[in-house]
Amino acid sequence: MLNITDICPLTLIYVEPHYPAHWEADVVLADGGTAHLRPIRPQDAAILREFYSRLSDQSIYFRFFGPRPRLSDREVAWFTTVDYVDRVALIATIGSDMVAVVRYDRTAARDAAEVAFLVEDAHQGRGVASVLMEHLRAAARERGIRRFVADVLPSNARMIAFFRQAGYTAQSRFEDGVVQMTLDLSGTVTSHEVTAAREHRAESRSIQRLLTPSSVVVVGAGREAGGVGQTVLRNLLGADFNGPVYPVHREVRAVAGVRAYRSVSAIDGDVDLAVVAVPAEAVLDVVEECARKGVKGLVVVSSGFGETGPQGQARQRDLVRIARAHGLRVVGPNCLGIANTDPAVRLNATLAARLPCRGRVGFFSQSGALGTALLQRVDQRGMGISTFVSAGNRADVSGNDLLQYWEEDPATDVVLLYLESLGNPRKFARLARRTSRRKPIVVVKSGAATQGVPTGHNAPVLGLPDTALSALFEQAGVIRVDDLSQLFDVGQLLACQPLPAGPRVGVVSNSDALALLAADACVAAGLEPRPPANLGAAAGPAGYRAALAAAGQDADAIVAIYMPPIPGDAAGVAAEIVRAARETGKPVLATFEGRLGLPAELRVPGECGGPGKGSVPSYPAPEEAVRALAHAERYARYRERPPGTVPEPAGVDTAAARTVVARMVATARSGGSTSASPPPGPPSISPSSATATPSTTTSPTQTSAPAQTSGSGAVSGSEPGVVPGVDSGAVPAPGSMPGGEIAAGRADAAALLACYGIEVWPAEPVASAAEAVAAAERLGGPVVVRSADPEVAHRAGTVRLGLSDPAGVRQAYQDLAALLGPAVPLAVQRMSPQPAVPTVIRLVDDPDFGAVVSFALGEATARLLGDEAFRLAPLTGEDAAALVRSIRAAPLLFGGHGYPPVAVGALADLLVRVGRLADELPEIVRLDLDPVLAGEKGVHVLGARVIVRDAVGPRPDRGPRRLR
Repeated sequence: MLNITDICPLTLIYVEPHYPAHWEADVVLADGGTAHLRPIRPQDAAILREFYSRLSDQSIYFRFFGPRPRLSDREVAWFTTVDYVDRVALIATIGSDMVAVVRYDRTAARDAAEVAFLVEDAHQGRGVASVLMEHLRAAARERGIRRFVADVLPSNARMIAFFRQAGYTAQSRFEDGVVQMTLDLSGTVTSHEVTAAREHRAESRSIQRLLTPSSVVVVGAGREAGGVGQTVLRNLLGADFNGPVYPVHREVRAVAGVRAYRSVSAIDGDVDLAVVAVPAEAVLDVVEECARKGVKGLVVVSSGFGETGPQGQARQRDLVRIARAHGLRVVGPNCLGIANTDPAVRLNATLAARLPCRGRVGFFSQSGALGTALLQRVDQRGMGISTFVSAGNRADVSGNDLLQYWEEDPATDVVLLYLESLGNPRKFARLARRTSRRKPIVVVKSGAATQGVPTGHNAPVLGLPDTALSALFEQAGVIRVDDLSQLFDVGQLLACQPLPAGPRVGVVSNSDALALLAADACVAAGLEPRPPANLGAAAGPAGYRAALAAAGQDADAIVAIYMPPIPGDAAGVAAEIVRAARETGKPVLATFEGRLGLPAELRVPGECGGPGKGSVPSYPAPEEAVRALAHAERYARYRERPPGTVPEPAGVDTAAARTVVARMVATARSGGSTSASPPPGPPSISPSSATATPSTTTSPTQTSAPAQTSGSGAVSGSEPGVVPGVDSGAVPAPGSMPGGEIAAGRADAAALLACYGIEVWPAEPVASAAEAVAAAERLGGPVVVRSADPEVAHRAGTVRLGLSDPAGVRQAYQDLAALLGPAVPLAVQRMSPQPAVPTVIRLVDDPDFGAVVSFALGEATARLLGDEAFRLAPLTGEDAAALVRSIRAAPLLFGGHGYPPVAVGALADLLVRVGRLADELPEIVRLDLDPVLAGEKGVHVLGARVIVRDAVGPRPDRGPRRLR
């Protein structure tokens, strides 16, 4: 370990380095509190001294291997003055206090650094060291460091255990009375799992602190009837909250019969949760006061923040900054509030006077104004909830945080989400994929048609259609529904009934017409209706009992319809429907007298009088019941599929790829050429080897064109089968693009893709008929002459096929040059005689999603119809296979409509490689492989376009833990 006594220079000369602001982060600690992490600065000398003065003798001994009562001025200067390259220190602050510091000093080996931690005694055990380690590791890797070395005293068992449990490959040896530990900073499966587990526990705990407070203060609880603060106060009292409630008002002695306090600091006891209902301009002062009091969480129902415009957005940022700096999480602002129906808590800190009964559903609403209406609809259906959160502007606490909590919450079986925007879709997908393996998540996302979000919320995903969001949900196992009615239709089924084991549906009805509607709805939804049991209008309990038992023998789910034309024994029939659900063990749904929700007759009593497992949901019409059942059946199939793993394809050289990208960025930054010689070609992609081989083929709309012995060759319309994207043929001159993006040159694009086992078939740009003939001779075999401009390439008449002799090549060039003019570049490319289907694979690094891989056919019709499928990178083998099958035109790839089946396995392998490239290289902004020809024997990449950027910092949901 590097000690201050080892410092050689007697004089410190400080040169102001570039401060790495992107290393700053707000983080959640293990106990649910928050802290701010940032690089140390020379101005931190005073708080470093204060921090050191609060340390115990033992902590100082473990750090410096001996007593050190105080730090000298020289030592303070050394510790606070770093260059952020060879010497880096990160500190954790809560409020204005430093509570921890971690640092590294690069060794002579250059790829290694000595590391040391120091955490204030009062904050040890809160996970400060682990999160600092994650951020220091990220900073070190950014600076080219690959190993940490730490000297630890043998008696410092906690630190030794910390290093060994960090999840990285670790080695240790005992020498000179200390344990020297070496940590390989390369990410491992274990290290990623450790990081995710720590994040999960911390964020879950932070929400648990909000939803299970022991005491609540309402700041702004006035005596005016109908005021926001008084409404929340009365609702807390009306729910019989299991703890003290403190109203705060500067002028009155009591509110709603409860003693009022002039300030939060005047309250005698501890306060866990503060509900803030003061004017927006006064909120920040209240937050500061709550922080001084030791409040653990805030619910800000006040409006006047991000939803009002720039001034409100600035106020909202200040709110979050101040709260997190003092260890508080914030729900809101501009929200309805939070609720917990647990009888041990009985929390109704919302503006809704009545909560639904106790149930097994966790409910998140992004909208505050809509939240009251949603709770009313839940209550009207007789559904119960476990907990409810309205996030409002979602400045801090979001749906992702609630997923972390509900995943482990034993009181929650189903998660319902109403979303207006997604703050971190990539993280949402990761959390949802994990949670949905245990608990269903049902989502309604507004703005699908308009792509609009309320003012103050994050903008929608840029550059991607709503179908991309649907694909994200599908990939994560999330049930996406179209509207709020469907949200509750599906939610009440999943909360009370088991998942269906298959698609077979038994229909038992006393109405032929309604039975037929149910059967038709099953077919339309992809379910398999059994022959309906039509009992007749006068059917009673005995008839239903026999028919339901029979249906349970032949079906995976049952839809029971009871709509008598005249009054009958409704209670008896209801009892038989509930009995069938219990005895068959299969999901049973009902259209019971046209009623909606969970009627009392169809309920099985649950906790605190709410509906329990086995209750049968009712729908006004059988079509609605079937629609809900279809969602449950698809979700059940998702649960049955293995989660999949990300494959390790052969022929991938990530280090070489990073070198290529670094050269591209550096060269373009200097304004030079980015040309480079590609590395040796990779193995070819075939159904057996699953690697890429270049080839060309014609469009599947025709057989291969015959070789031309004379004339100008075949004149084609738009031929996506032979039109590459921008690179590998002709590309714009390499260099900077808008937004700091850089278009890669042909050689660099080919070199980069070759690092991932993807070879692009060469297309030679030509500027004259003579050059075209010479290029054809070099390439050999039938060739094509076509436009190399990506904007022109998809237009009709921009390609000539099957050219075998010099005369045909010369004539084709002259024809296209005359047709397109001198401004459009032309290229010559080889052509394969075998038929193939043109496809397009794209990678887009979306500002919100991160890396998204898409797949589509290259035909003009598919482009016009937007028949494109999406998945987040990286792709598991299952993701890649599903991506190929997700487009509507997928039957063409599997031998449908008279086309020969193509090598879909090779297509999936290519998608996996693109997904891996996307995941490992955040500098890649966009990649277009267009076209990719899929034939019977393999796939062949004809054209590629690569755009890179000088990336700073990790992608969303990558790198060390941090809050938005």
